[in-house]
Amino acid sequence: MAKETKTNAMRILDKNKIPYEALNYECDEFIDGLHTASLTNAPVEQSFKTLVAQGKSRQYYVFVIPIAMELHLKNAAKTAGEKSVELIHVRDINSVTGYVRGGCSPIGMKKQFPTFIHDSALQFDAIYISGGRIGCSIRLSPTELSRLTRGQFADVCC
Repeated sequence: MAKETKTNAMRILDKNKIPYEALNYECDEFIDGLHTASLTNAPVEQSFKTLVAQGKSRQYYVFVIPIAMELHLKNAAKTAGEKSVELIHVRDINSVTGYVRGGCSPIGMKKQFPTFIHDSALQFDAIYISGGRIGCSIRLSPTELSRLTRGQFADVCC
């Protein structure tokens, strides 16, 4: 049996002694969160995607939201204390976060950006997020995710 390759996100979780479950699935390219949830048998309402936006101040922000929802840019800006925010372009994901589209985890980015987790996560003991590469998801406690990322819970969706 091949040894599991740990992602940066998993190494950080291990270092901080945060329990998690890694779910690997077959995938060579970007697929959306709904397909990922289907491949891992994760409940859609517990599955979250990671979006990165940039504010008018040029500061980057991370938003962890349910896969079936959209980021409400005005709510996101207000929550971040910005006049406005815009999602970063797909081509900039790697240079800003160190991750690729479809494998962007809120844990282990190049820098620790202010992080906001949709408040619906609080109704679950565990949520599913990207594991830090395409083909890997992580199941963990939303409160542990918040503690690790210094994230705040907020309603930032439409």
